Amino acid sequence: MIWTVLTGDIVDSSALSADRLDDVMACLDRLSDDISAWGQGATIAFGRRGGDGWQLAVNAAEYTFRSTLYLQSSLMALDPAVQTRIAVATGKGTLPDGPDANPNSAHGPAFSASGRLLETLSGNTLLAHADGGPLDATFRLADHIAQGWTQAQARAVAAMLPPGTGPRRVAADRLGISRQAIDQALHAAGYPALHDALTLLETSE
Repeated sequence: MIWTVLTGDIVDSSALSADRLDDVMACLDRLSDDISAWGQGATIAFGRRGGDGWQLAVNAAEYTFRSTLYLQSSLMALDPAVQTRIAVATGKGTLPDGPDANPNSAHGPAFSASGRLLETLSGNTLLAHADGGPLDATFRLADHIAQGWTQAQARAVAAMLPPGTGPRRVAADRLGISRQAIDQALHAAGYPALHDALTLLETSE
């Protein structure tokens, strides 16, 4: 089966208390449930890796870039000081059977490539794709944009990313802010360019 694998770890996790780190991991687990609802018949698995690492696997590639941005923006909406590295790979792999399958027990090229890529990320690079080329370039440029988000900007971006979200006024109502406020936050967050990139990537699948 073809899997898209996102492997990550929390940046500067040593600055977080054990309870706070547990909360962050629980948040990522909940976000994976959100992502599982984006595609019909999607199979998704999330697992914690060691103390500050995690891995998510989904048997669809359509929303890879969107999922990556959703995880990062949602964490920063929770706390702008909390960010995660995310290394993405798509390819063949095998996940154990069962409703609670843990990707830590999976194997195959996609899982290996994602894990190896994470090990190579250094410096300020937080987002990357193992395919390299234009797709990896897109992830790295988006990473540069995302690292400048404020909490309000991250919250606005996260509200717009789920497929079928609807117009901005709906997201604004859900966040309890004005349409003008969400427009300003999204513009400052670089969301219009990210939206264009998402559209181009997803229509080319």
